[in-house]
Amino acid sequence: MCLLAFRVASASIDVEIRGIDDQLRTNVLAYLSFERYKQRTDISADTIERLHNRVEREVQAALKPFGYYEPLVNSDVTDLEHGDWRVRIDIDPGTPVLIEKIDVRVRGPGATDPLFQRITSNPPLHAGDRLSHASYEGIKTDLQRTAATYGYLDAKLTRNELIVDPKNHKANVTLEMETGERYRFGATTIRQTSVNDALVRRYLRYKENEPFDLTQILRTQFALDDAQYFTNLEVLPGEADRQAHVVPVSIHANKSRRNRYSFGAGYATDTGVHGTLTWENRRLNTHGHRFSVQVEASQIERYNLQSRYIIPIGDPAVENLTFQTTIEQLQLADVTTRTESIGPSITKVADNWQYVWFANAMKTTGESAAGTKTDRLLVPGIDIASVPKGYLGEPIFQHPFFAELRGSDSVIGSDSNFIQLKIQAERVFPMGQKWHLLLRDEIGASLVSRFSQLPAVMRFFAGGDNSVRGFAYNELSPTQTVCRKDAQGNPIINATGQCDSQSVKVGGKDLITGTVEVIRDLPRNFGVATFFDYGNAFNRWGDPLEYSVGVGFRVRLPVVTLGIDVAEPLSRPGASPRLHINFSPKL
Repeated sequence: MCLLAFRVASASIDVEIRGIDDQLRTNVLAYLSFERYKQRTDISADTIERLHNRVEREVQAALKPFGYYEPLVNSDVTDLEHGDWRVRIDIDPGTPVLIEKIDVRVRGPGATDPLFQRITSNPPLHAGDRLSHASYEGIKTDLQRTAATYGYLDAKLTRNELIVDPKNHKANVTLEMETGERYRFGATTIRQTSVNDALVRRYLRYKENEPFDLTQILRTQFALDDAQYFTNLEVLPGEADRQAHVVPVSIHANKSRRNRYSFGAGYATDTGVHGTLTWENRRLNTHGHRFSVQVEASQIERYNLQSRYIIPIGDPAVENLTFQTTIEQLQLADVTTRTESIGPSITKVADNWQYVWFANAMKTTGESAAGTKTDRLLVPGIDIASVPKGYLGEPIFQHPFFAELRGSDSVIGSDSNFIQLKIQAERVFPMGQKWHLLLRDEIGASLVSRFSQLPAVMRFFAGGDNSVRGFAYNELSPTQTVCRKDAQGNPIINATGQCDSQSVKVGGKDLITGTVEVIRDLPRNFGVATFFDYGNAFNRWGDPLEYSVGVGFRVRLPVVTLGIDVAEPLSRPGASPRLHINFSPKL
């Protein structure tokens, strides 16, 4: 090592490490005193020398957790003048210590429990592997955490040995746990006045005398939180009874505010400026009934007024009976629809599927240059959607799979006879650390004897921000040729004596749309994407689809999401690129 003359100056330190991979280099830098002094501006030559003297033992300490006990370390420090220093460290990690034998055993009543067999049958270290202290500690932690989480509260590590023989580059690992009896859930004590205790007990994710499972206590906390009946909610395991091997649970909560108001606003190319105003009475009575009114409106001719009366049934976290009324106006290309509907629905969840059975009495009017048609309908149907494992009723903004089957018939008093199926699927596949592949598809099909019987509000349109980008909102649709009319409603006759005709987009009975999108995550919640969209609405299967490609920019924030896309239609040569902007709150 070199002795550096005394000098005091503002300094910067450049550290270069060679000979080892990134994982080892990161740990060496974490140990190096030079790294901790890099931001100092008053480093003397004496300090540099002291730091240099520490390099070898710091490198040795940094490499031991990875099984390298005999590294060769060469380092030098260069004074670059003007207060700058360069530190170069060459490291030969040497021959690693390998696992010669590993023995992880669980004894006692939990020995055959799959929770522990998962750990003992496939530990992260095997004979012949390079010693990793982190993996060794991970096995211990996994055993202890599993015991504490799943009710083996008397479990103890009876053997905990890591024996290293650096000279022969060998290590032996022995871990042995005695589990003791598995505890069970005891009685649950409830202290709250918001709703009936009987309703609270239906939210419990566990039953008395079942094997204790801390994750089910946490899930109970989440389910009761999401119910929005309570504030200052606590679901806590009590003092374990070491003789009876049971753990009581206590639930304590205060009443939440009965009324909740929320407002959201955003902008999208499809709808222009749009806003949502919601009022919800979250606790109409002690049975947990709730009532809400929501108003949505947008700059483009569109509004929705919806009220819902919700009664919890079955498992109240995910199942309910709802009575809903809706008044809605939509602008679907060249068709304006006005719809009034009322009806009940029942929501049930089984395994990873949510089922919603509904029946809506509707009055709907479709108005366009092709004419005006009013239908009175009774529309029963079912929605099926995939939900995550352990779903607790939390809002899901996108289901990986969603299907709806609905229909109507004159036998039940409707003006139209049809059956309609709509399926949507979406999935994101990771492609490396920062790349993702998004695949999205949508298919709609209608069975109807005459297209004119299908109410306008039930027809399909494509194009727009969330459909086939590069095309205007609802632009893709079959057309109908009709006579133009003057202000008095009389047909306009041209100079040849013929009707002056125009094409009107009236929607289709079938639909296909899809997206293939590659997304690259960027720092600070930014992202970029390239995509290929396809689809169309049509009346005959086999009609041509439209295609587009584009690029996009994403900003993901806790409250809002901003998406900006530019898409170029491929199926229409000469068409100009289209800008799509979607700026919406996460409600």
